[in-house]
Amino acid sequence: MFRISYVFLFALMAQVFAMSSVSAQQGHDACARDVSRFCRAQMNEGDSVVLGCLKQHRSRLSRACEKVLTENGQ
Repeated sequence: MFRISYVFLFALMAQVFAMSSVSAQQGHDACARDVSRFCRAQMNEGDSVVLGCLKQHRSRLSRACEKVLTENGQ
């Protein structure tokens, strides 16, 4: 189950940020812990729900994840 979550997170970050594969991996790496920490309950509800969750917890996100969101207009 945990392994599937990381596969889902990679796909999520790739779609949400629509970046090259290298940048998508960096986005995944930057936000994976934050998604697991703050948005675990929403992980199966779709990309926009998880992105909304990250935005709700913006003040608590890691600097790296905050940077990825900001750089991608979120």
